[in-house]
Amino acid sequence: MIALPYDYFLIVWFILAAASTAYVAFDQFNGNPEPTVMKWGFILVTLYMGPFGLLLYVLADKEPRPGEHERFTAPLWKQGIGSTIHCVAGDATGIILAAVVTASLGLPMWIDLIVEYIAGFSFGLFIFQSLFMKKMMGGTYWENVRKSFMPEFISMNAMMAGMAPTMSLLMMGRDMRAMDPLELVFWGVMSIGVMVGFSTAYPFNVWMVKKKVKHGLMTVRSNDDAKAHDDHAKKPAMDKMAHSRMAHGSGHQMAGDATTPQLVALAGVTGFLLISGMVIPGFSVNLGLSARDVDASIMPPGMINTFDLPGEAMKDMAAVKPRQVTYIAPLDAKGDQVLQPRIENGVKVFELEASVIRWNILPDVAVDAYAYNHQVPGPRLQMTEGDHVRINFHNNLPESTTVHWHGLIVPNEMDGPAKITQDPVPPGGSYTYEFTVGQSGTYFYHSHDHPDRQQALGLYGALLIAPKDPSAEVKADLDYTIQLQEWLKREWLTYPAMSMEGAMPNYFTINGKAYPSTDTIAMKVGQTIKLRFIGTNNNFIHPMHVHGGPFEVVAVDGVTLNESARYQADTVNVGPGQRYDVIWTARKPGKWLVHCHIPHHTANNNVEQHGGGGLMLVLDVK
Repeated sequence: MIALPYDYFLIVWFILAAASTAYVAFDQFNGNPEPTVMKWGFILVTLYMGPFGLLLYVLADKEPRPGEHERFTAPLWKQGIGSTIHCVAGDATGIILAAVVTASLGLPMWIDLIVEYIAGFSFGLFIFQSLFMKKMMGGTYWENVRKSFMPEFISMNAMMAGMAPTMSLLMMGRDMRAMDPLELVFWGVMSIGVMVGFSTAYPFNVWMVKKKVKHGLMTVRSNDDAKAHDDHAKKPAMDKMAHSRMAHGSGHQMAGDATTPQLVALAGVTGFLLISGMVIPGFSVNLGLSARDVDASIMPPGMINTFDLPGEAMKDMAAVKPRQVTYIAPLDAKGDQVLQPRIENGVKVFELEASVIRWNILPDVAVDAYAYNHQVPGPRLQMTEGDHVRINFHNNLPESTTVHWHGLIVPNEMDGPAKITQDPVPPGGSYTYEFTVGQSGTYFYHSHDHPDRQQALGLYGALLIAPKDPSAEVKADLDYTIQLQEWLKREWLTYPAMSMEGAMPNYFTINGKAYPSTDTIAMKVGQTIKLRFIGTNNNFIHPMHVHGGPFEVVAVDGVTLNESARYQADTVNVGPGQRYDVIWTARKPGKWLVHCHIPHHTANNNVEQHGGGGLMLVLDVK
């Protein structure tokens, strides 16, 4: 999934890695004189490390001119690279294979690390060292296992000491796609992990090569070349370091200079580094989670990730996945469009569907939203007191959801709270809500299954109920509904805005649009307008202010106030879930603003456009 800017870098990286690997493979099998196992070692490491693997090959191993491989590879630092290449090729292959399997099985990260270590050590010891090097080492297979155990143990510890924290912190960091083998980021993290592991293993391999505990780079020539090189068919590249020479057909026996206390100390230090590298990340991230627990979630920038943060919380705060978008709304699409019901035996029947859409809040800013009937806000449901209504709801979201009828008196099983009054409606599922409308006024509907996520992403809509007696309604010349919302859009992705670290909003909308894309309402001097403020927003209290003189508050939370209880104001604090009906009179001509009186909420990503942004619209009085 292409979701973040660095995904494009990863594509370029893997193209370079493929090209580098192809070159190394071609060059190795077209004349570079070394054992087959080392050829494959460089090929695998270049596959994992890309251009850096190619660089190591060219600087340390590629024969510069015919007949010079022995001399060229003789320096100790190059021999150390050869030893580390052999170690990393086998160990990293086992680690990566194990990471793919454990992620696919849904095992937690701490088990993943243990399995990766066992697989990497086993692959390196039993296959790359003891099996592939059997002819060179001489002796039986199990003798080679015994001889290779300690150097492989030290190398593996050192490499995993670097790989483990790298993988843990990157996989369990902000971009949880790194835990999914089907994502590019997973393989990018593997590459970084191998490079870090190579760096931590290299100094120990240099020491072991110097002490003749491990082999480094070797030269193997054809019979024709052997006659030109002292009749040796196989010759190690460590002659200048008194490394035992390989006569034609002989085994590669190494008489190490390291003492037992030295090896034990080295094993102890690398073992401590290994344990530290596997445990310390657990102080910062939750190693008890698996790839399935986090579902390739991408966290908002700045979110605080701790070792006790559960996977459900991560998914709740995660960005909408762009590939889940099933509909792209036209640039000029508007929300809050009246949904016309059909009549069945006197029942008003509404069809409501939830899905993931792409919605423009500004001409150049689109959000990935959860929406009812492909619009934000959802369609306006208009009813009359006494109506019997049926809402057929279908869920096309990638997660379960429900619908709550905010402020209405309905049968309990129709109220909507997930797992309390009804089972959540699963993806692809349906549910029918049916009730008789017994109230009138300004209400709304919204998700009641993970509403902190779903409502914040757009699952809400106005529900306006006319009184059975039309004379009971406080009327005005114009009627306009204002639904408030906060959004978080960063680095191409849309996150549910929340009042917590890293999730604070940077865009604000009225009826799904941010100023200057909000409506301009044309009026004439002397006209009145009923503004219905609806707190469809999730997080903040918005002090909604109208320029040009005070208004009269005539209804609160759907209940019309008695005339004696109505009052004059020019600002109302609209909190989440609240509704205010106010009537404003156009006293003088001009452009009069309706806006939130928190300045940050009247900017678009902290930028003012044409005098403002966000929660702002214009009453244009002539």
